[in-house]
Amino acid sequence: MSRTIEVCLTPALLDLYTIEKSIVVVIDILRATSSITYGIDNGAEAIIPVAQVDDCLAYADRGYLLAAERNGEVVEGYDFGNSPFSYTTEKVKGKTIVLTTTNGTKAMHLAQERAHQVVVGSFLNLTSLCDWLKVQDKDVLLLCAGWKDKFNLEDTLFAGAVVNTLRKDFVHFDDACVAAEDMYLLAKDDLRGYLKKSSHNHRLEQLNIEEDVKFCLKLDICKAIPVLEGERLISLNS
Repeated sequence: MSRTIEVCLTPALLDLYTIEKSIVVVIDILRATSSITYGIDNGAEAIIPVAQVDDCLAYADRGYLLAAERNGEVVEGYDFGNSPFSYTTEKVKGKTIVLTTTNGTKAMHLAQERAHQVVVGSFLNLTSLCDWLKVQDKDVLLLCAGWKDKFNLEDTLFAGAVVNTLRKDFVHFDDACVAAEDMYLLAKDDLRGYLKKSSHNHRLEQLNIEEDVKFCLKLDICKAIPVLEGERLISLNS
């Protein structure tokens, strides 16, 4: 079977893609999908992505950890936000976390409405994800969460890394794949340096979370592939 791989550069363009039979990889490198991957890899039982901050409150009496981020900052009154350092084994093992973020959780809900399957990608699990995608008999859409429905560099760079890794295994690529891969090849030797140009970098600099950014660009420190089953993100291998 000749499989296609496409890149959707922002959720605002998702309606243009036919994804009913596709695996959609949701990408929000800084920082939702990185934190989710790290949390699942560190033994979180599940992470429930919700669209709005108020949606977290519906779970408040179940003993779950509540995580809410807006514009890069923890929402007041919640256990934690979107930093991968909040998702360590000590904090999340055996726990269920309810999470809402500015961009990533929204993209997951949009994808889930139509996609055959929704999984989560990050540099932290790049090889595990690509090895799994290689052996699936499905087309793939790489969905960049972007920033408030706008294009961003970091998600597109990761999409380019996936395209570059899977180039021999897929036949059909769209122009967004070509652009993302070219950008990744330009940046791959110094991802952090390249991303200093990005608008999100300037936002994050003001929040003083440089260590988060560096961590989210680490390669292959996780094996887990989070998959959306119903309302819950769980480990694909669980």
